[in-house]
Amino acid sequence: MIHRLKFSIDIQAEKSTIWKTLWDDNSYRDWASVFFEGSYAVSDDWKEGSTVHFLAPDQSGIYSIIEKHTPNHIIHFKHIGNVVEGKEQPIDEETKKWSGATEIYTLIDGKDANTLTVEIDVMDEHLEFMTDKLPLALEKIKNNCS
Repeated sequence: MIHRLKFSIDIQAEKSTIWKTLWDDNSYRDWASVFFEGSYAVSDDWKEGSTVHFLAPDQSGIYSIIEKHTPNHIIHFKHIGNVVEGKEQPIDEETKKWSGATEIYTLIDGKDANTLTVEIDVMDEHLEFMTDKLPLALEKIKNNCS
């Protein structure tokens, strides 16, 4: 079963600074290490319709499509399938259980701070892990914006 988790954090920084902290390669690697040390993301251009590989150091992970991207406002990923040794794998029965799950990052203007919200679809077996780790990642993003 898939659950939708939603987390938010207020950050006293310009939206462009927050966005750069989210998606710049070095800072992404820093905050994503909360989930798995050495994690990184690869995309040709980070534009709508392009593919992103979210990978561990051994080049395993998942691939996703960017469904919507308005810089400094929203990026919406639709997770498709697994990556093994840097290669996208065919969709199998196990992958079908989560293929199509989404992960959405939104920045909303605030008076004293901007609010970063993350909505993510999570399978039962990852629910506790993501509930624990995502707030830590948001704190790391916030600290890296100051």
